[in-house]
Amino acid sequence: MNLHQFRFVQEAVRRNLNLTETARALHTSQPGVSKAIIELEEELGVEIFARHGKRLKRVTEPGEHVLKSIELIMREVGNLRRIGEQYSAQDSGTLSIATTHTQARYVLPQPVARLREAFPKVNVSLHQGSPDQVARMVLDEVAEIGIATESLSRYDDLITLPCYEWQHMLVMPVDHPLARQPHITLEDLAQEPLITYHPSFTGRTKIDLAFAARHLHPRIALEAIDSDVIKTYVRLGLGVGIVAEMAVREDGTNTDLLALPAGHLFGMNVARVAFKRSAYLRNFVYKFAELLSDKLNRDLVARAMAGRLNEDEV
Repeated sequence: MNLHQFRFVQEAVRRNLNLTETARALHTSQPGVSKAIIELEEELGVEIFARHGKRLKRVTEPGEHVLKSIELIMREVGNLRRIGEQYSAQDSGTLSIATTHTQARYVLPQPVARLREAFPKVNVSLHQGSPDQVARMVLDEVAEIGIATESLSRYDDLITLPCYEWQHMLVMPVDHPLARQPHITLEDLAQEPLITYHPSFTGRTKIDLAFAARHLHPRIALEAIDSDVIKTYVRLGLGVGIVAEMAVREDGTNTDLLALPAGHLFGMNVARVAFKRSAYLRNFVYKFAELLSDKLNRDLVARAMAGRLNEDEV
């Protein structure tokens, strides 16, 4: 048996048992993938996949156990590679970060710049996606670190730590009728067309739950994943915007929009940082975690990765 066979089996599962897609992803031929999997099954003496003709239909019961072992083996192979990179090329390499648009646009520029100052030989690769895509990229080792507000804590194979707390902001033209009200309520907002995030992004769940708890049905005029897009349509008069506070911090010089805190309406949100469980983290990964938040330090992250962190320490 060899690592190529393990990689083929693992990728076949990721590609929903489609061997054509598996071969395309691994830059090889479909017959080659099929042959390698069959050879591994023959060597192990079990069927990893149940078949209908030449097509894979499902993972068998022994196949589930084989997949768990392959996952452990491939994880340690990745760790060996990172250990080698750590000690053969000190303080250099590539840091791959998976995150959402809001984090990449408003939160990460300063930490990335400071990391590059501390480690000028380190290249940074940013991968953007939905929170679930961020989690999957960390699990699939496309990225070493993931940053998002939603979803990350739902994956058992991720170690997640709170990074920082934030609230939503109401954004409206300065001459909007609500701008003159001393206290804006959910009932007030439910009467307005609203412009906010897509349901899977940037705390949208908290917004929906707040309205639902009051049995209100807000009018969502437009949904987007980009805070700048939301503000653009607010400027066009399409409605009141609800954005993350990070997205309005640099708007102090703008006089056409008013930004009002809405934490009392929708509650507070916590952005989290995620690492793949049992992964080996290089020096500059620990450093980047520290740059993200004063709540994080190398010792805390290391103890979390080793399973030695108490809940009350986070």
